Amino acid sequence: MLAAVAELPDDDFEQPSGCVGWLVRDLACHLVIDAQDVLITLVTPAGTEPTADAVTYWDVADEPPTGDDPLDALIPRLAAAYGEPRWLKFHLDDVGSAAGRAAALADRSARVSTQDKVLTVGDYLSAYVLEWTLHHLDLVAYLPAVGGPSPEALAAARTLLEGIAGAPFPASFSDTDALLVGTGRRAASGAEKDALGDLAAKVPLILG
Repeated sequence: MLAAVAELPDDDFEQPSGCVGWLVRDLACHLVIDAQDVLITLVTPAGTEPTADAVTYWDVADEPPTGDDPLDALIPRLAAAYGEPRWLKFHLDDVGSAAGRAAALADRSARVSTQDKVLTVGDYLSAYVLEWTLHHLDLVAYLPAVGGPSPEALAAARTLLEGIAGAPFPASFSDTDALLVGTGRRAASGAEKDALGDLAAKVPLILG
């Protein structure tokens, strides 16, 4: 995903993303904050037993975000403040690469604290695989020439989303379709709704 953003032409930063109301530049800015969150959390040890895992880390909302949340509303203004896309690219590559190195070096069994929850590092990073795989799909939603997530990331994200849903998505769904339909990024077709069966009443899962 970092490589995909780094290779984007400047004009692509003004294109819409798969996050409703956000341009690609806004999404890239959000990814900077996500990377900072990873760095902060990995150096925030917890001395208690885990209270959540990669599944229960996620809160499922009843409604999609409106953009009124103060942090959500800040993102477009902060993204615009970068001016030229090259500065946003630089910051994301700098902080994102550091987050990747920190994740690779971290003890998966260690416990960390974030959002009033205690998780193992392994569970926390697994939750972020879902987060960033979804955002990689958001990145390429209107940029068909840009490469999407790896098959491994898509499969891992699907497995975690199925854990959150409490049921598997139909085998007829590709991993990408399961993630897009399952999180409301794309409406299910009539045939897909039929294939979902009882799971149709649970989706979309609005993750927060």
